[in-house]
Amino acid sequence: MSFRVASVLALALAAAPMPLLAEDLTFTLANLSGADLTEFYASPVGVDSWQENILAGGALASGNSGQVRITGAQGCDYDLRMVFADGDVLEDRSNICDASTYTIQ
Repeated sequence: MSFRVASVLALALAAAPMPLLAEDLTFTLANLSGADLTEFYASPVGVDSWQENILAGGALASGNSGQVRITGAQGCDYDLRMVFADGDVLEDRSNICDASTYTIQ
């Protein structure tokens, strides 16, 4: 392979999109629903199962907010599942990178 061809190939590989490294995403979760939030799940869009309960046995009282960290986030688009003390379940989809706060109403 000539030096010129090798140089062009090296430049093409350097410019090729590389997979993004997983990083932690943090946002504020605000519960304005009128019921205590007992379970909160966030899974990347396209994943067929829910990740672990982020609240891990705790609860987010109605009218309160708290920080949520998704460790090793895979992109920004997430399916969200919220389970409340009164038995209601809410599912939503959100780009969690676009806003610093996700509000449940």
